[in-house]
Amino acid sequence: MPTITASDGTRLHYEESGRGVPIVFVHEFAGDHRSFEPQMRFFSRSHRCIAFDARGYLPSDVPEAPEAYGQDTARDDVVAVLDGLGLEKAHIVGHSMGAYTALHVAIHDPGRCLSVAAIGCGWGSNPDEREERAAMCTDIAHMFREEPMAEAAAKYARYPMRKPFEAKDPRGFAEFEKTLADHSATGLALTMSQVQGRRPTLWDMEEPLSRLEVPLLVIVGDEDDPCLDGSLFLKRAAPMAALVVIPRSGHTLTLEEPAAVNAALADLFRAVADGAWMAHRREM
Repeated sequence: MPTITASDGTRLHYEESGRGVPIVFVHEFAGDHRSFEPQMRFFSRSHRCIAFDARGYLPSDVPEAPEAYGQDTARDDVVAVLDGLGLEKAHIVGHSMGAYTALHVAIHDPGRCLSVAAIGCGWGSNPDEREERAAMCTDIAHMFREEPMAEAAAKYARYPMRKPFEAKDPRGFAEFEKTLADHSATGLALTMSQVQGRRPTLWDMEEPLSRLEVPLLVIVGDEDDPCLDGSLFLKRAAPMAALVVIPRSGHTLTLEEPAAVNAALADLFRAVADGAWMAHRREM
């Protein structure tokens, strides 16, 4: 089983496929490397695709110390994957929690990013809802610690922003729910409390985002209410950002609407390769 060792010794499991310009996929809280299977299959025909499991997500290591988790650590783990595979630069595609992490990589290590895609980004960021979301993170962490894993996974999988996925694709949703139930309760609880619950909001990141020169694609479903404001904020804050809104879609976009996500990503990668991303801005 291929692994990369992070700076603190935590082993991160990864899978890769294909050859060419590299793409690194960074998964959401309720997912793992399997969340990007439709993207891995599509883009590995033309790119070198890497999907890894964050710390706390089996078969990666599950540290038991809370201080082993955090937004800065998640960012450093992406860089560790790049370093471990000898990649100077890559397209960084993040979903939800992974989208926040991808943005932090772009801000702190822009030279490592060919582009960044932030899919379903913004949960917990709206300043008016920050205290409520922080309390929710505490409750969710408690749920995963105390309740049977299958029951906790079933509850979390059915939060309103994932309802469109269940309605459109019951079979795919069942696979998603099973993936969530496969996870470590300890890893999920610590990730929720230490990463999701403590990370800076997008609004906190406004100043560095305003200086971001990395090509940025923001993708959101129009039924993903907790992420709509954050996605619009990213479009307005980052000068190199473009926004794609996928209609009648919720939060679990990589699995719910893979064709639409793949088409948007392919356009991003093609424009970056051609030096044409936001070319109209350079002409203004």
